[in-house]
Amino acid sequence: NEAISFAVLGMATNGRIRLEGVSQDHLITFLNVVRKIGGGFEVEPNAITFFAQRPFTGIELETDTHPGFMTDWQQPTVVLLTQADGASIIHETIYEDRFGYAQDLNDMGARIVPLTKCLGELECRFSKKGHYHSAIVHGPTPLKGGTLKVRDLRSGMAHVIAALIAEGESVIEGVEEIDRGYHDLDGRLKALGANITRIS
Repeated sequence: NEAISFAVLGMATNGRIRLEGVSQDHLITFLNVVRKIGGGFEVEPNAITFFAQRPFTGIELETDTHPGFMTDWQQPTVVLLTQADGASIIHETIYEDRFGYAQDLNDMGARIVPLTKCLGELECRFSKKGHYHSAIVHGPTPLKGGTLKVRDLRSGMAHVIAALIAEGESVIEGVEEIDRGYHDLDGRLKALGANITRIS
């Protein structure tokens, strides 16, 4: 999950990031999605380098259990899709309430429309139950800084990525939730060139 987050971060910021200690075999599903979006990657025996190959292209994406596209990868990837040309369709089949963060991104300038109907190839267990478990992401949309409250670990990382590609300053509250899953995140982001300050 951490590798996916940093891979998306590298591509979304128009950067180039080399992730050591990751295996292509564990990330095949994600790599296939990166190829469809138009991102770039280079595989080495014990590392993968990700980089932007703009313009990105909108895609259809459905979450699933491993070895499918994992639900924890959905939120960071949606941030990347806000910068893609055209519409992307996301169908979340694992959790019924994973699009709460979409409003936060919309407040920053994104155009994400959560829906209660299944937008995937097959109806899932949330069909006709009123859960917002699909979304249409329209792009590309420039994002602007804002104040964000972390809802959970993965959406918190999506907030960080959105803040780093947004114009202006963003304040992210509730970062202790992010600390639970990402060791020294702000320190590592600074090492990559991010302008980020932890407020105590």
